[in-house]
Amino acid sequence: MNSQRCRIKRAKENERRIPYAAVLFLAVLTAGCLLAELIMPYDPTYMNLAAVSEAPSSSHLLGTDTLGRDIFSIIWYGGRISLFVALVATLISTIIAIVYGSIAGFSPRHLDEMLMRFSEILMSIPSILLVIFLQAILGEASVLSIAVVIGITGWMPVAKMVRSEVKQIRSSDYILAAQTMGGGFFYVLRRHLTPNFLSAIMFMVVTSIGSAIATEATLSFLGIGLPTNIISWGSLMSLSQGAILSGAWWLLLIPGTVLVTTIICITEIGEYLRTSGRRERLL
Repeated sequence: MNSQRCRIKRAKENERRIPYAAVLFLAVLTAGCLLAELIMPYDPTYMNLAAVSEAPSSSHLLGTDTLGRDIFSIIWYGGRISLFVALVATLISTIIAIVYGSIAGFSPRHLDEMLMRFSEILMSIPSILLVIFLQAILGEASVLSIAVVIGITGWMPVAKMVRSEVKQIRSSDYILAAQTMGGGFFYVLRRHLTPNFLSAIMFMVVTSIGSAIATEATLSFLGIGLPTNIISWGSLMSLSQGAILSGAWWLLLIPGTVLVTTIICITEIGEYLRTSGRRERLL
């Protein structure tokens, strides 16, 4: 009885930790990006050479960049590209992770170990190096190529968790019954496996969105991401490389603050999903 009460108490404590501020920030940010035309005071693609690198003022709330574009407008408009890249990359990495991890979980021991060693070798290589290598092979960066490259280099941690979950439930009666009745691998994966482990990996999936946003910005800051004519948070950060030397602090501080705050909020939501999943297992 006391043990049950302790579990219920911990569950109630976790419920009070719902990151309402993070959810609200991301909701406002997403709505603003989708409805950017309604709130942008300027055309984000217009280069006003008479207002290059202007500090925040009444005419430009967050200042202008080195091309004379309004930063306030760019943040809302460019957020579409950054969020699109992050969502597509996360979708690709999640699909690869689910299929790869499920194959490893169902495979005989020697094949399972070989697949896991391969994923561990890839994990031992810094992901940014893999992204740079693949992007160099593909050539000039585009929105889709950046999303694909980030997606196919970020599936390994999720795949290991999927494999662990599959090994726990692969001998369940309903799995064996589906196989006995002629259900193929992808049928069992879609109808029985994925619904059972999706909640367990959801926190990692959400966290991957933040990682993809950070990777896209890092690539652009290094000069190998999206070109400056494609407006995104990353391409805006790439223009801030000379901000410290020129004294144009707003070019680095303002987009960097938006970027970091977004990643922190996504991480907070992912952490809440992780603790919620742990709470369900305790109950």
